[in-house]
Amino acid sequence: MIRKRKRKRKDDVQHLFVSRFIQTDSMTHITTIESEKDILSTLALQQENLRENVSIEEQTSDGFVVLKHRPELLRKMNDCARSIIAKDSNSQVIGYALTMLPRFASDIPELAPLFFWIDQIEYKNQPLRNYTYYILGQVCVKKSYRGQKIFQKMLDKHRQLFSQQYELLITLISSQNPRSLHAHANIGFQIVHQYNDVDTDETWHIVIWQWSGMT
Repeated sequence: MIRKRKRKRKDDVQHLFVSRFIQTDSMTHITTIESEKDILSTLALQQENLRENVSIEEQTSDGFVVLKHRPELLRKMNDCARSIIAKDSNSQVIGYALTMLPRFASDIPELAPLFFWIDQIEYKNQPLRNYTYYILGQVCVKKSYRGQKIFQKMLDKHRQLFSQQYELLITLISSQNPRSLHAHANIGFQIVHQYNDVDTDETWHIVIWQWSGMT
C-alpha cells in the first residue's frame, strides 16, 4: 500500500508537469477579432515577439515579427475585414493572422516597398496589381503552442472567409526569418519577387497564395 501511494503521487506530479508545459491542440479554437480585449491581447502577443524582444538564437529557430500596430489602426483594419485569431480554453489569444486591405498602405510606411513592387511586377503574365488581393499583415503563434498546426488553421480560416472575394493573399517575409518562410511555403505560398533593403542589408521576399480556381 505504501508503494502504491508513493507511485500515485509521482504520477500526479508528472501529470501536472506535462499539463503545465505542453499545450494540446484540443484546447484551441480559431475565430476572429470581435472585441477590444481581443485587440489588446493580440497586440500584447505581438509585443512579446517583436524582433527587438527576441534573442538572436530564437529569431533564427522560432521566428519574429517586425511591425508594431497601433490599437486604433488595428481597430480600423479589423472593422474593414476581420483578422483571424486563435484562443485557448481560457479564451486567451495565443495566435493571430492579421487582415490588411490595400487601402491601409499609407498607414504603415514600413510596407511601402511591398506596395511599390506589387505595382511593378507581373504574376502569370499579368500585372500583380490587376488581381484582387489583400495583405496578410502579420502572423504569430505563442511560443508554447507552436508545432500544433495553429498557423495552418488560421490561414485556412483566411481562405474560408475571403477566397470568394480575393484571388491572392500576399505577404512579405525577411530572409532572416527562415521559420516563417518555411511555414508559408508549406501552406502553399510562392515567392514571386525579392528585393534588398539597402539600409539594413536585409533581403525581403514577396510571397503569394493563389486562391482563384481553387475550391
